[in-house]
Amino acid sequence: MSGRIRVANAPCSWGTLEFEGLGGEQIGYAQMLNELASTGYAGTELGNWGYMPTDPVTLLKELRAYQLSMRGAFVPVALAKASAHEEGNDRAIRTAKLLAATSDPNDPPFIVLADENGKIPARTNNAGRITADLELSSTDWKVFAQGAMQIARAVLETTGLRTVFHHHCAGYIETPAETARFLELTDPELIGLVFDTGHYVYGSGTNETSAQSGLDMFRDRIWYVHFKDCEPSVASEARMRGWDYFEAVGHGVFCELGHGCIDFAAVLDWLHAMNYTGWIVVEQDVLPGMGHPKESAARNRAYLRALGI
Repeated sequence: MSGRIRVANAPCSWGTLEFEGLGGEQIGYAQMLNELASTGYAGTELGNWGYMPTDPVTLLKELRAYQLSMRGAFVPVALAKASAHEEGNDRAIRTAKLLAATSDPNDPPFIVLADENGKIPARTNNAGRITADLELSSTDWKVFAQGAMQIARAVLETTGLRTVFHHHCAGYIETPAETARFLELTDPELIGLVFDTGHYVYGSGTNETSAQSGLDMFRDRIWYVHFKDCEPSVASEARMRGWDYFEAVGHGVFCELGHGCIDFAAVLDWLHAMNYTGWIVVEQDVLPGMGHPKESAARNRAYLRALGI
């Protein structure tokens, strides 16, 4: 059964993040794809709009050159603001059209919808230790959910692609309770969840939370999975010192697989038990210029091979 789960990686593991003003030298997409493929991954996500070619013919040529499958694209939208929905909807459709034109219709990718993370100071400054007073108001919850469903519906009707929502630190849907609330307010036929192991544990506010607890809680909505580890000593220091999200990432809170507190063997056992046959996307979020992405990608792939995938 393990052979039915395929493994991809993403540009964020090479320091290409959706946030502005991070500095550092960005690794070009051609080098990233070459290193991603050469270290043993079968698929990639798109990365920021414009990082890879946005002409479908050119992008498809690049993907085929490395025998890579396009698995998804991250689309951040300030969903708590009704005024942001129309523009977010347009960007999601634009992105979905590119994905649909460069992917296998028998194995379609996802639009990975998220809040516009890193833009709200209170959430960015308190990532990993969110308290109830920082949550959305009841009115904002409705606006947020309605915007997400509007975008997911438009993407589906326009391109046939489905949308998964990404719970993510430094945004309004970070904690397990916030993720559960979002899913309660949205149509399970329209929006699924991309379950991110590292964001789930760090966003829970404690290193004692297991990824399996989130898998059990959200089992009926999980359509897609991100494998990200969480380094517990860094997470604890970030909470103690009051680091913001970017400081925590810069100190390596999302470490190489097998070096943190996520029990990936147990996660894989859970996925097999649920007959999950989709993709796993490895994400080791690093800032531009941080670490040695190719070497980390190779070690992460070797670690997963040792677990049987």
